Amino acid sequence: MCTGNVCRSPMAEAMLRARLAARGVAASVSSAGTATEDRPASDEVLELLAPRGLDGSGHRSRLIEPVLLGDADLVLAMARLHVRDATLVDPSVFGRTFTLKELVRRGTATGPRGADERLASWLARVGDDRLPTALLGDSPADDLADPVGRRFAVFKKLAAELDDLLDALVDLAWPVGPDGRPATPR
Repeated sequence: MCTGNVCRSPMAEAMLRARLAARGVAASVSSAGTATEDRPASDEVLELLAPRGLDGSGHRSRLIEPVLLGDADLVLAMARLHVRDATLVDPSVFGRTFTLKELVRRGTATGPRGADERLASWLARVGDDRLPTALLGDSPADDLADPVGRRFAVFKKLAAELDDLLDALVDLAWPVGPDGRPATPR
């Protein structure tokens, strides 16, 4: 059983890092949370990453800190609560902090990042009419279900959902040009 909330974040971290590397995007991808520190990814996460050719065995949880948020071009959260927590730590990150589901939904509605568009500009366009009050409470439209204490089937469902969402995010934020290379600047 996954305990200590080290399930979603390490899985998403490993999956996104692999997708960006495959796309040829030089990026640093790391995760942090609000509940636990220095805990490994759960056995379920490791089991689900392995067939994808990913290894999460070296993962250790860490807590969100202002320096981590300040250095990030994009902060992805697994749930609205995490967006709220991140903006409490550093209010200036709201414009670049989204739940994964929210960013994919808004990015799909707004359209992919343009060939000469910087990531910060695309995020501003995607979040143009967004208000912090819209992220109060929980919502299945924005929150990825937490598998803590649940059966393995719930972990598998989460992994499949992350696969779909991260594929969509990478296609939106780092689209490929006609030459098969990333068509966007950093």
